[in-house]
Amino acid sequence: MDHSSPRPERPPLDGLDTVCVVARHASFSAAAEALGLTHGAVSRRVAAVEAWLGLRLFERHGRGVRPTPDGQRFLARVEAAFRLIDDAADRWRPRRGPEVVRISVVPGFAKLWLFGRLAALEQGVPPLRIEIAVEGRNADVERGEVDLAVRYGAGGWRNVAVAKLLPERLYPVAHPDLARRLGSAPEALLQASLLHDSDATGWRAWFAACGIALKPRLQDRRFEDYTVVLAAAGAGLGVALARAPFSDRAVQDNGLVRVGEQEVPNPLAYHLLTRPGEARPAAGVLADRMMALASRT
Repeated sequence: MDHSSPRPERPPLDGLDTVCVVARHASFSAAAEALGLTHGAVSRRVAAVEAWLGLRLFERHGRGVRPTPDGQRFLARVEAAFRLIDDAADRWRPRRGPEVVRISVVPGFAKLWLFGRLAALEQGVPPLRIEIAVEGRNADVERGEVDLAVRYGAGGWRNVAVAKLLPERLYPVAHPDLARRLGSAPEALLQASLLHDSDATGWRAWFAACGIALKPRLQDRRFEDYTVVLAAAGAGLGVALARAPFSDRAVQDNGLVRVGEQEVPNPLAYHLLTRPGEARPAAGVLADRMMALASRT
């Protein structure tokens, strides 16, 4: 007599991969394009998983979607499960080509640093194939959503290993016409719009070094992408901070010139985030290559 208990019902496995792709792209349409499916097929797969769970995984947000709180918890566990499957496949399946490493980066870093160095990072022994997720959100490195991530800030991210990748120096730049009108005195820059991304930390540090306490101002402009900050400065909309050496080429390409001689260390920097202790060997190889290239930037 068979006393074995019945196998528990599993969720639709193709749907699990689909909900992960939807979460990664924050869009049903973008997920459909990435998977080679129709929008309707993606919607049906997500609906099947939600029906199996008995809860909603996504809510609409602007032009896209984002995980609900329940969805975030569920997706984190699914990503971790897929990571276990990937690790098992890496261990037991014969190698047939470059090992894939997934990295999450913000748009400015991708455009100004990573894309131009991608070939150098993939070449060598062992060869790598780097899958890049260009996104503003913080991908979950600890749970294996990606192998590595590059984030901009002061550091201090928890539950991950953090290494400063690109220390920077700050100095103001502007369109040549605006630079001539302003002159080189730090106080003169307050006559123009100050351009920045995320927050004004860099500007506060620069003015503090000049003995000026910068307060919030309505005429200043904020853009989420640093490349847009430099483009706005190139269009004469205000003064931006160059982040040398990271932005050297972009400053030149946008036709910007230096305003004054004051230069200060940036209190923020790009950092490389990896999983502590149990990171995949290929992720360690990519991290070492990125650190080596950054040291020569």
